[in-house]
Parts: sequence; structure tokens; C-alpha cells
Amino acid sequence: MRNPLTGALLALMLSAPCFAADLTPDQSQARELYAKLISYKTSEGLGQVPVMAGFLADEFRKAGFADADIHLLPVGETASLVVRYRGDGSGGKPILLMAHMDVVAADPNDWKRDPFTLIEENGYFFGRGTSDVKDGIATLTATFLRLKREGFVPTRDLVIVFTGDEETEMATTRDLATTHRDLIDADYALNYDGGGGTLEEDGTARTFSIQTAEKAYADFELSTHDAGGHSSRPTPTNAIYQLADALKKVQAYRFPTMWNDTTLAEFAAEGKVAPGALGASMRAFAEDPQNQAAVETLAADPGNVGRTRTTCVATMLRGGHGRNALPQSATANVNCRIFPGTSIEDVRKTLQEVVGGNVEVTTIGSPVSSEASPLRPDVVDAVTRAVHTLYPDIEIVPNQSSGATDGMYFRNAGIPTYGVGGMFMKDSDAFAHGLDERVPVKGFYDGLDYWYVLLKDVAGKR
Repeated sequence: MRNPLTGALLALMLSAPCFAADLTPDQSQARELYAKLISYKTSEGLGQVPVMAGFLADEFRKAGFADADIHLLPVGETASLVVRYRGDGSGGKPILLMAHMDVVAADPNDWKRDPFTLIEENGYFFGRGTSDVKDGIATLTATFLRLKREGFVPTRDLVIVFTGDEETEMATTRDLATTHRDLIDADYALNYDGGGGTLEEDGTARTFSIQTAEKAYADFELSTHDAGGHSSRPTPTNAIYQLADALKKVQAYRFPTMWNDTTLAEFAAEGKVAPGALGASMRAFAEDPQNQAAVETLAADPGNVGRTRTTCVATMLRGGHGRNALPQSATANVNCRIFPGTSIEDVRKTLQEVVGGNVEVTTIGSPVSSEASPLRPDVVDAVTRAVHTLYPDIEIVPNQSSGATDGMYFRNAGIPTYGVGGMFMKDSDAFAHGLDERVPVKGFYDGLDYWYVLLKDVAGKR
């Protein structure tokens, strides 16, 4: 039997930084914040987001931020936090700095390490939210605290916006964009939960992406209905079979190939460094998005298919009411990631045409879509300068995300939004939402330097 004290000591050793003496005071503070944030179980239904937000609000107060500039805004069981760093107004309208406090659920029984303890091991930080996106909460908070200590006076207000349910309903984001629009009115927003740097598998920096657009997220319910009956008397109109046939049609259907200025620029840039046939297809698509061979290669790659079209995939099933009864109904959830410029209702109509009149297709909730943000030279130049302090001369690439973030609500509210991350990592280290989520330790500390430079650039005196 393992000695409990031995286990506790081992956990403490793993959670401690390997080279604490090498950390600067600013890095040490950021790491302590990071560890504290990971310890909060901020997945849906646990009520911990307001608790974590309260902790952060106290940290800002202790640093000298006025109560009038700290807003903890409850929405149901969750909350958002808005903190204003006041400037002298000479630089124009405020800039928003975004990240989300919630995480997806994590069962400690499934993980090799406690998901709610920040573990530093083999050059990585492990824990739920280390990459999505409590590293952003820690980085933005630590950067505000550092700038405040140094007496920095920005030329415009800098406004932190930490939302509380990005992974689920985004109700806090809608609340901010509507009820509290006065708190977030801004020239533009910089979103930590988007963009960022990509490393080759050997650790060489490949590119840094600025997310200017994202696909809309929408769920559709496919339902079939039948009179049912006794299972000993099967009928040809079985609701489950009808639904299965419909789902196979959805699986086989391919939405039209689409592109925009962002995706063409992205493929052109990434095609220069991506290896083999994939890189060649990226370059060919950027030159001619109707090149069918390039389209097929990109469509066969899960990391790129979503960048070329709307995608829809079945994600959940339920049906029947008894083991010995013919089903009276069957239902599936089909999740779609919709290319900018395509309406959500048009996608619903397309699905209806694909599955036929015997299947009912309904939109779940009130999904939102948004157009791409303009590629502003001032934002691109500032991000480029900050990135090049870490990796000189790497290419800065526009990006359209196949996922969805809070940014879509701010774009819809008329606030151009740019995902500018700050974390550099390998594709093979992307474990967001999965087991043993992790980020490179170096990536976290480099991100602190990057955001410090970036904020002083966009809101400093020239």
C-alpha cells in the first residue's frame, strides 16, 4: 500500500517549477496565478466560475485597480469579469483583451495526473485549462498587474473581458454585448482564445496566425416519428432505421468548396512551410481554389477540411422507449461549423433537402454567425513586432478558425476581433478538451513577454 504522505510529496514535487530560482518575479507571480486558476473546477454546473472571478477581482483590487473599474457580472450560475485599466485618452477608443474562465469537464479517474493541479513535468504544464484557456487568464491578469506596478499609463483604456461560459451557452458573452455594451465598447478586441504560434515537431517556429474570422457554430436536430408497436411485429417504417438512413445521407453530403481573402492568404503562407503533398495542395488551392486535386487533398485532412467548406457531423443519438417496443421516435444532433457568408437557415434547408421529407430538421437555440474582421495594418504591425521579439522573421498569417469563440458576438456587435494567442506549440501537443491537456512551459513564459510587448505597443506613447 502506498504511503499517503509519499503520494502527497510526489504531487508537490511535480507541481513545483523545476527551475524556480531561474524565474523572474513577474514569471513567478504568473505561475502562481496559473496554478491557482487551474485548481478551480470551472466546468458547467459546478458554480465555480463566479468564485474564480471573485479571486481575480481581489487580485486586481490589491494591485490598485479601483472598485469602479472592476465589474463581476453574474449570469445564471456563471459570471463574467470586466476590468478597466484607465489610460489618458490620447490614443483613442479602448482595446478589449479577451479570454474565458470556464473549461470543459475533466474526470480525474481518466487522467494520468490530477487535472485540477498544475503539474510541471518534462517541459510541459499539465492540467485542465492549461491551453483552453486559463493560460490566457493568467497571462492577461499577470500583464495587467505588472504594468500597474511599473506605473504604466496607457494612451487608451485597456479592458479585460473574462467570460464565463464560452464552452457552452456563451450567455455571458451575449449579456456583455447587449446589456453591458457600455462596458465593452471598443476600437477592437484582442482575443487570447484564437490565433497563436505553430512549432514544427523539432521545435522550430513555423508561423504565427492572426484569427480574423471564425465559422459559425450551429446544432440541428434530426427527428423521425412512427406509430411504433410490439417488437415481435416489425414494420418497414422503423423510426430508428429512417434516422440511420438520413444520417448516412448527411455523412455522404459535401457542402460546396468556399474561400475568402483570409483563407487564401493563409493557405498561401502555410503552403510555403507545410511538408509534402499537403503543402503543395495548400499552394495550389491559394492559386486556384477550384483546383479539384488540391480540394480533395485538403478535404481528406481533418485539420484542413473545415477551412474549405461548411461541415456537418452527427454527434449525439437517442431513440426508442422500450427494449421490446418498436420506436415511436428517434433523434440525432448534427453539429455544423458554417463558413462565413453562409446563413444558418440556408444550412438547415440544405440538410432538409439532403435527408428528405420524412425527417424533420430543426435549429437548436439561436446560433449566431459573423463576418470576418478587416485585416487592420495597425493590429498586424503591432502583433508582428511582438512576435518577432520571440521568433524574428517568421511569417504572420491571417487565420479563419473552424471552431467558435466569444469573438463572434463581439464582431456582431461591431467590434473587430483578432485572435492573437501568444502560445507557440506543436500540432502534436494540442490536447485541448482532451485527456492530459498540456502546453510547453517555454510557451507560457514566452507568452508573458509577448503580451507585455504587445500591450505597450498598442497603448504606449510613441
